[in-house]
Amino acid sequence: MDQVNTNQPQAIAKVFIQRDYSEGTAVKFQTKLPADIHDRIDHATFERFVDKVNIFYAEAEKIGCGTYLQGCFVCLTAHTALLCMEGQYNKNLKACTQYIKEQNEQVFLPKGLKVIDPFDRGLRVIEILVLSGSTNHQDGEKWSQF
Repeated sequence: MDQVNTNQPQAIAKVFIQRDYSEGTAVKFQTKLPADIHDRIDHATFERFVDKVNIFYAEAEKIGCGTYLQGCFVCLTAHTALLCMEGQYNKNLKACTQYIKEQNEQVFLPKGLKVIDPFDRGLRVIEILVLSGSTNHQDGEKWSQF
């Protein structure tokens, strides 16, 4: 019979931050703090986090001369150039993933929250897990494994 590890934090709720389509279909998320987590994190910290995520996705989708040249080079090399270099979009996605990981460790996990990368949810929502258990800093190792 499987035993449940009671030392691991459990997700007791999920909160979703929806996309903001007020400026078109570009990837942008709403900065309004959900009522379900307002007692765990302040509005300014949350808004700063979502704004930074929005900046990463805006940079990824920015089109410029370099993007066009990169696209032409990739086509001319039958996409084999992508084995040697990374595109602008992927660079920004990795930077956003790293930022979310750092913010989870520094800000969210100590407060009993965990942000799931929007890329893992098809860029539809930012999912925030509300975790049960202790939220003190000494449990950071346990929280990061969740």
